[in-house]
Amino acid sequence: MTKLLGVIGDPISHSLSPLIHNGWLRDFGFPATYEAMHVPGGQLSSALESLAKRDTVGVNVTLPHKLEALALAKTASASAAKIGAANTLTLQQDKSWTADNTDAPGFMSSLRDALQTNDLSKEKVLLLGAGGSARAVVYALNEQAIDLTILNRTPSKAVSLSNEFTNAKAAFGDLSQYKEYIESATIVINTTSGGYSGDIIDTGPGNGRLFYDISYGAAAKAQLDDAKLNGWRVRDGLNMLVAQAAESFRIWFGEEPDRILALKRCQNALEAAE
Repeated sequence: MTKLLGVIGDPISHSLSPLIHNGWLRDFGFPATYEAMHVPGGQLSSALESLAKRDTVGVNVTLPHKLEALALAKTASASAAKIGAANTLTLQQDKSWTADNTDAPGFMSSLRDALQTNDLSKEKVLLLGAGGSARAVVYALNEQAIDLTILNRTPSKAVSLSNEFTNAKAAFGDLSQYKEYIESATIVINTTSGGYSGDIIDTGPGNGRLFYDISYGAAAKAQLDDAKLNGWRVRDGLNMLVAQAAESFRIWFGEEPDRILALKRCQNALEAAE
């Protein structure tokens, strides 16, 4: 019997997750299908109840459901509980759900790939934005004890992230102050939604440093093009998307999927859509 997996969100039609996971399912010859599932806010509980009655292995969860997904799960990994959000749910034999967060390990894996090193001890990170997307990033960076500064348009949110995840060790401030910090940073990570509205941060000279935007495709293109012209090494969030998907696949199937092939499939799909 064909098993069911999927990604739940609103909106969801843009998601590359079905492309990634269905490719891996074919690679391994697993009798399963991965579907995009449009579930409006407030309807996650009923959707999970319906899925629990089917031959479901698990689901990924994206906006706006990550907080509720954690609350609805019977058990949760330590990282999901600490981050306060879940993006991966696994159906157990008793039809309850176990919650995981693969965004944090997916982010760190993609960051190490971008830097081509596992030694991040000397890095100094400037994080732009303190919204929901930043939570897993701050958690992951703090786990590695990396020097971190968080800037946000609403500084109180940056303060909250610093207090919650780093015991107030991370510096914080207003996003408008970024030029005061960017020169001394070795890595800049952009988690703001500015790319969706055409806002571009004036990065200044990069001198080969890394500018990492967790968005990908059209939302990241203008910002990364500008940073690249200024001499930054740039990385978008596509690698993180594939890396966190690989973490989910390992949870569900105990197998290591081909991330390089999945990344190529995604890049081809984005190029075809341009």
